[in-house]
Amino acid sequence: MKKILFLMVWLSPLILLANTSVALQVLGSGGPESGDKRASTAYIIWIDGKSRILIDFGGGASLRFEEVNANIADLDVILLTHLHVDHTADLPALLKSSFFTHASGKLHIFGPDKNIFMPSTDDFIERLFKNAKGAWQYLGDHLDGQARLQLKTHNIRKNHKASLIYKNGSMTIQAISVHHGPIPAIAYRVNIGNKSITFSGDMSGQYHTLETLAKNTNILVAHNAVPQNASGVATQLHMKPSTIGQIAQKATPKKLILSHRMLRTLGKEKETKREIRKYYKGPIQFANDKSYYKVR
Repeated sequence: MKKILFLMVWLSPLILLANTSVALQVLGSGGPESGDKRASTAYIIWIDGKSRILIDFGGGASLRFEEVNANIADLDVILLTHLHVDHTADLPALLKSSFFTHASGKLHIFGPDKNIFMPSTDDFIERLFKNAKGAWQYLGDHLDGQARLQLKTHNIRKNHKASLIYKNGSMTIQAISVHHGPIPAIAYRVNIGNKSITFSGDMSGQYHTLETLAKNTNILVAHNAVPQNASGVATQLHMKPSTIGQIAQKATPKKLILSHRMLRTLGKEKETKREIRKYYKGPIQFANDKSYYKVR
């Protein structure tokens, strides 16, 4: 009997973790252009029905956030893959909306460190909101301790090995640098118990780091911003479908979700899938705004 009780006590945390409900929802499945009828890049991770983690928040994402009944008061973390407009533009709208909610405590924002082309994430947020200096300086109370909701920013230095950047109970977040031309960029893996979702962000694949971060992940979200016949600058910034396939072949995710879909890739789904299928045989789905995926 004692052995049975001991086993039940030992197994109960594992059972609870296995029963944790985890889902990915795409808020914005598009890129920076007009005409694609999509919000720009943004994702939510739902944990037990609460919108706990936000990944990027580009133009149009604040409306999608409202449409899916997400709650800023439930957010613990915002992960910024990089600081381009189509990944960050709606952050001021999100922050202002918090005034009309019960959001309080610390909201952690992670993103890349600076280089000669881009500010650090900490500097970026201060340029937006800092008292007497920010573009929206009237929201500076979210940085100086006065507002109920306080932003806490964290710069992630360039690193080609995955690092643990956040831990809260059974939730851990890992980060690794990826190549997005001259722009500092980060890929993230969010682990909740034995479930995980990995986000490529915008990247070309040149660093060969994503396949390590995403190894055996439940869902890999990869950005399909350029077609197979792309050339020039575009291929320095984004993955061709064949590159996505090669990465997925090595990472072996249970499911591959293609997002950041642009006019140059929309309508080319068959071609894209055919190129990926040369390397990866698992499930492939093309994301749309508000697409919802349970992690199993």
